[in-house]
Amino acid sequence: MAADPLDTLRLALMQDVLPVGLAVVERARKGGPREVLAAFGDDPSTSLDRLRQEGEPVASQVRQTLDRFQPGLGNPVVKVEVEVREGQPPAPADDREGSWAAGPMPVPPQPGAEDGTELHSTLARISARLAELERRLV
Repeated sequence: MAADPLDTLRLALMQDVLPVGLAVVERARKGGPREVLAAFGDDPSTSLDRLRQEGEPVASQVRQTLDRFQPGLGNPVVKVEVEVREGQPPAPADDREGSWAAGPMPVPPQPGAEDGTELHSTLARISARLAELERRLV
């Protein structure tokens, strides 16, 4: 799945540029240009990382505010592809505690899930309610 260049740019702006920019603005507000230049004086190789860490709390608040305005604007929604394979057991989970790289979590079978009738009836009910909602909105 190819990444959309605009989404990639927006993600880079939100995750990398925004925290650094906010840290620079805060340093300029507090101490003027001298304080901004001091961020780059000690060790230029780590200065951007330090600025990113300084600005991350405020950047996080800005992203949350943007998400309240329009969901996915501040914290982009990650596109995923889901594939269901019939009759294949779930992959074993990794034993590393707290690891998100552990793979899919096994889902215990639900009553009536063997033939999918419960799922289909629930989806049909949701579809009918959405159609009714769309009818009332128009």
